[in-house]
Amino acid sequence: MDRVDSLIIGAGAVGLAVAAQLSKVQKNVLVVDKNDFFGEETSSRNSEVIHAGIYYPPNSYKAKLCVAGKQALYEYCRQWHIPFKPLGKLIVAQNADEEAYLQQLLDNAGASGVSDLSWQSRKVLAQKSPGLSASAALLSPSTGILDVHSYMQCLLAQAQQNDTLFVTRTRMLSAQPNDNGFTVTLDSQGEIIRLQCRYLINCAGLHCEQVARSIAGVATQHIPKIHWCRGHYFSYSGKSPFQQLIYPVPEVNTVGLGIHATLDMAGQLKFGPDSQYIDELDYRVDPALAQKFSRAIKRYFPALEAHRLQPAYSGIRPKLQGPGDKFKDFEIQDQSEHGVKGLIQLFGIESPGITASLAIAKEVSGKLGLD
Repeated sequence: MDRVDSLIIGAGAVGLAVAAQLSKVQKNVLVVDKNDFFGEETSSRNSEVIHAGIYYPPNSYKAKLCVAGKQALYEYCRQWHIPFKPLGKLIVAQNADEEAYLQQLLDNAGASGVSDLSWQSRKVLAQKSPGLSASAALLSPSTGILDVHSYMQCLLAQAQQNDTLFVTRTRMLSAQPNDNGFTVTLDSQGEIIRLQCRYLINCAGLHCEQVARSIAGVATQHIPKIHWCRGHYFSYSGKSPFQQLIYPVPEVNTVGLGIHATLDMAGQLKFGPDSQYIDELDYRVDPALAQKFSRAIKRYFPALEAHRLQPAYSGIRPKLQGPGDKFKDFEIQDQSEHGVKGLIQLFGIESPGITASLAIAKEVSGKLGLD
């Protein structure tokens, strides 16, 4: 039977970051993914934003790992020449109630260690962003964008230079704990393979719940329900009126940050995502959603020409937060929680997962005692 030190299930940004981290101290790391290529699901269908870490409750995983991950990600991009742009972000208010929310956000960010936010008055906004409609805004200068594909490609290359093996079109069927780790059964393009691993890391994203249920010895109470939440994006033809990212104040009890304006590395303006819970993986974008998008966008961009909105793509997030639920944090479970030695389970790694990915990888390494 083949033996590896660590088996990582899932080759999105987080799985690859974990592989790159563990490969520094282990020579036999295996990463498997059920798709034909790395990062084909949530990691390749998002806003490609480097988040600042301002929305999340202080001391939550999302806050701590986003703040630490942001700094690490910018350093990584500079070191390895990953395309990125620290464009900055404006979170815009339309009235006194929304301005009060901005003040709460400012206080929350400070409690999470984000100290670079600044208040932007209506007058300042009119001078710097004449196409923007807002009564006030918060400027987050450390928010940016990056080429996520290049980032994942670099992580994989680093891991492979340290002898990590990456195998596509491979699903984990089962894992059985034993004295030396786990006996794992894989289906690799129709061929059934059994191998022994010391450590097993579930980074399966949208499918983390299913993978968890295939691991013997994990009690059902330690496997949370994953909700699939789809977000649609529309591109906007013509020159962008904005040089920064524009985010509205999120609606009460929202599951996302609102339909915002982002730019890609080529300067293309796009809007999204909205939020829609779904039961099946379906990436279609209904052109009729343009009307909903237009209404939301015109609150902060009144000169929007709706005919310039074109369906672009959608992404699906693996959320722990279901419809009507309050904030749910990342879950990074180790033996102290589920009782299975050598097993790390990652649940609900959605936004800001890419920003936090390097910090998540260090957290996983630490929980395994490998840092």
